[in-house]
Amino acid sequence: MAHKQSLSSAETVELFGRYVIPNYRRYPVNLVRGENCYVWDSEGTRYLDFFCGWGCNLLGHCPPRVVQAVQQQVATLVHVPNTWHTELQGRWAQMLSQRSFGGQAFFCNSGTEANEAAIKLARLHAPKDKYKIITFEGGFHGRTLGSTTATAQPKYHEGLGPLVAGFVYAPFDDLEAVAERIDSETCALMIEPIQGEGGVRIPSREFLAGLRQLADEHELLLIFDEVQTGCGRTGQWFAYQHFDVTPDVITLSKAICGGLAGGAMLTTREIAPSLRPGMHACTFGGNAIAACAGIATLETIEQDHLLEHAQQLSAQFRTRLETLQATCPLIREVRLVGLMIGIELTINGGPVVEACLQRQLLVNCTHDTVIRLLPPMTLTPQQVDQGCDVLAAALQSVSA
Repeated sequence: MAHKQSLSSAETVELFGRYVIPNYRRYPVNLVRGENCYVWDSEGTRYLDFFCGWGCNLLGHCPPRVVQAVQQQVATLVHVPNTWHTELQGRWAQMLSQRSFGGQAFFCNSGTEANEAAIKLARLHAPKDKYKIITFEGGFHGRTLGSTTATAQPKYHEGLGPLVAGFVYAPFDDLEAVAERIDSETCALMIEPIQGEGGVRIPSREFLAGLRQLADEHELLLIFDEVQTGCGRTGQWFAYQHFDVTPDVITLSKAICGGLAGGAMLTTREIAPSLRPGMHACTFGGNAIAACAGIATLETIEQDHLLEHAQQLSAQFRTRLETLQATCPLIREVRLVGLMIGIELTINGGPVVEACLQRQLLVNCTHDTVIRLLPPMTLTPQQVDQGCDVLAAALQSVSA
């Protein structure tokens, strides 16, 4: 029998202090329930969530079709090894393939695992003397040792050396610098088409097109880390579709299962065989629960016309935030694609996040000065206005 919720926020914080490793900076709030765009704490306080599940809850909390699919599936088949076939995993792969550039899928549980699979694939696909992968400053690719090394941010490397050999870092949106770093040992270019943790940084169309050209000229794989941008976050199925640049590999996670754990790497049918049997695996990858949730997520987005809705919400956010910028000297720049939103401030964003929390709005600060919003695509226009009003009040309180 599941444990009945009975602890207060303060009691839960004390419980964590005793038994949970403190590797996260947590707010002193115990969340107990979620529904669409709202969450509630153990004291009954309701919060409007503009940073749903770190971007995982793109459909809001407990989306009905995902909940129903999981409830039905968990009583039928939860998990079998990948030495067997399941229709659900095959159908999920088919749906992702048909909405992207075609090809085949490898399934895993998280974004960092998807990126590890892409790193392995790049090296396995290349001739033996080619192993280097160029990644980009400000990028973020995960927390395993390989993907941490791929993350060209020194703050994440402290105390972890020696790191994995073979990663070369280049400035973001600087094509000439990339060309200078390609040599006879380079096998791939790996980039977030829009940087998320790096502050919602959007490259020029010419830059991504230039990466495609360089990859073709030097016979390199072009890998797009779409862990945060994929599955509709940007108002298209995948961010690469905004730029008319098709990569050889994309990695996915976060929103892919409507809030459940899941990840995938997609690549072309020509490249896929390089990830040959015995070279990579994931025990729980593509399990029946993740697969049914992934299918329900894609079906929900299509049946409820949420890509179009996300584009409309994005336009509303842009209008509200740029209007706010005109009257608020703390806002340096507003950057957004779809529902991936960065508000760069002239000050540290931590106090703004706290001020929003006090007003029952959940947001995030990344890169020290960027307020990051990853709201669900199920928001109403009224909730957009409500959240922007709270953000304006929080900024005003910090500047007073």
